[in-house]
Amino acid sequence: MADLWVFGYGSLIWRPGFDFAEAIPARLFGAHRALCVYSWVHRGTREQPGLVLGLDRGGSCRGVAFRVAAADRRAVIGYLREREMVTEVYVEAWRRVAVAGVGDPVSALSYVVDRDHQQYAGRLPLERQLSLVRNSRGQSGDNAEYVVNTSSHLKELGVRDPILDWLSRRLSGAKQSPFDQL
Repeated sequence: MADLWVFGYGSLIWRPGFDFAEAIPARLFGAHRALCVYSWVHRGTREQPGLVLGLDRGGSCRGVAFRVAAADRRAVIGYLREREMVTEVYVEAWRRVAVAGVGDPVSALSYVVDRDHQQYAGRLPLERQLSLVRNSRGQSGDNAEYVVNTSSHLKELGVRDPILDWLSRRLSGAKQSPFDQL
């Protein structure tokens, strides 16, 4: 059995929750990171949904590829299914990922949003995103914490996500300039 590659683009980057041999900057092709999923469990509830990231179709996404030892493959996949597939808003998919320093792209386990699922939010206006994130909390904590942590860790990787940056500044109370725009 071969080692497993897992692609992280949101909270997996800063809270993977599984053992891995290495974590390497990577780019997934054919999907982009977007705050497009209403969270009913981890960062919100059905009554007060949060907003979390999904891999939505088109473009590419920079994140982290985790290499998991073959011996841990089954346990990690089980853990990820339990974490990511709670409401089945994500589809488990094997996607082509370019991993820094590895050469040819690898096939990585990824969780892509199901656009036909009732939790698919699509592209919401920024102020609506801010309202959802600011006012929700789920089993894994505050939605605002999720957005701020993800934005911070992406910056550490040298990844700029204008929407997460905008939201993060507002959620953390950073002083705004009248010229502050995406």
